Amino acid sequence: MAVLLWLIAPLQAFNTAVGHLGRWVTIIAMALMVAVILLQVFFRYILNNALPWPDEAARFLMLWMTGLIAPVAYRRGGFVAIDLVSRALPVRVAALLSLGLLTLAFLVLLKGVPLGHAHTMSGCLFKSSSLWLPFTLEFALPLPGMDMSLTLCTRADAAFSITPGWVKMPLALMYASLFVGLMLLTLVNVELLLRSLVTFLGNGAALRPIPQDIVEAE
Repeated sequence: MAVLLWLIAPLQAFNTAVGHLGRWVTIIAMALMVAVILLQVFFRYILNNALPWPDEAARFLMLWMTGLIAPVAYRRGGFVAIDLVSRALPVRVAALLSLGLLTLAFLVLLKGVPLGHAHTMSGCLFKSSSLWLPFTLEFALPLPGMDMSLTLCTRADAAFSITPGWVKMPLALMYASLFVGLMLLTLVNVELLLRSLVTFLGNGAALRPIPQDIVEAE
């Protein structure tokens, strides 16, 4: 039991910290998305001169907003769910049911992560039609224990460089929201699996509660 609690502690700390950051990035992204859409409405319907970039910028913000807030909602039980059965069951039986469902979700996520990575890399072949960056970013960070890396359109095993100069944004930067979101969902799923296992073994009282307001530090 002590081993399980020891495994949960760093995962819980990491998911809480990343969730805190993701929540604030999501708030900023939503505010920017609303501002961009309103700007486009003004130019399209008031000035009769639509801008070329707001639609794509809004999609970019929406995708990253979804990728960062979905793990937070999953961890807090914010997804749509039917929980009448689990609420009616004894605690340990409900934990066993949760353990089974989370195991299925984990298998789906394990399949989804490499697909998300492949989709992100496919975006290296295409550039945005209207969004520009004031620099070229080369980034690669190998993921331990996995035959893939967090990378932005480079075949280098490990790299980080910024070259000034305006370039069209590679669509990989937009598609990466899917890969990052799936990775964070997987880490949350592992934490929830371990928590359900501890509860099933009868030591749920030893678990620290998942903060419902992740702005507050644990």
